[in-house]
Amino acid sequence: MSIPASHRPAREWLLLVLALVIVGGATVPLWQLTGGIDTRNELLAKWTPERLTKLLLGPEQVLCYLAFVWAALILQSRYREVLRQRQAFGMGLLPTEEGARILPEDARPLSRKVEHVTGRRPFILANMIRLGLGKYAISKSAPDVAEVVRNQADVESSRLVSTMGTVHYLAWAIPAIGFVGTVRGLAGAFGMAGVTELDMTAFTRQATDQLKIAFDCTLVALLLSLVLMYLVNIAQRAEEMLVVDSQEYCQEHLLLRLYDPQAELVGNGE
Repeated sequence: MSIPASHRPAREWLLLVLALVIVGGATVPLWQLTGGIDTRNELLAKWTPERLTKLLLGPEQVLCYLAFVWAALILQSRYREVLRQRQAFGMGLLPTEEGARILPEDARPLSRKVEHVTGRRPFILANMIRLGLGKYAISKSAPDVAEVVRNQADVESSRLVSTMGTVHYLAWAIPAIGFVGTVRGLAGAFGMAGVTELDMTAFTRQATDQLKIAFDCTLVALLLSLVLMYLVNIAQRAEEMLVVDSQEYCQEHLLLRLYDPQAELVGNGE
């Protein structure tokens, strides 16, 4: 069996490396020409361990980490399930020999073979084949089988989309939690405006600390959200390609091999 086009790597990582080389080759020399050494020293002086601790370990940041790890674990389990589902393509569920035909009387034995080979484990591809063969055994019509396979593919796609709800909620919740920290920091900064006992130096220092809390929460949340959305895109694309490849497999090894008595009668002019 030839490898479907969707199985072949899109070389996106190679293009990413090429983009990094192009952008880095243009920006790094410019950065060095504009005082890069002084800038590095300033950054080292500014980002002390204490500052990094406040940036990364606030209460809102910890909640963002929790939501991110939860979503990442869900996506990892879904991706592993896609890899398990793809094992069905190599199980020989249907005859792949050149010129092989599937007759109506072959539908039931082939359906039992699919159940035996898969051990009744849930496979999207096996379910499409089983439903298609069941319809073919009853109607003996290839267009009816094609309709069943197409409808089942839509059902599987809808199921995959609907079960991604928790991940989509967490992807929304992470920046929302960051904005909660932002509001808390801003409220703390402006809330001290009425405290007249504080001298101006202490007031400025505390207000600056509160503003750092506000912007730190937003920064961490947005960075985590960017990474999570990329992981969501990878998982969703893998699931979509699984359904598409299952349809392609059924088209090549099931639908195009079906013997349709009604089509034969029409072709013979009877």
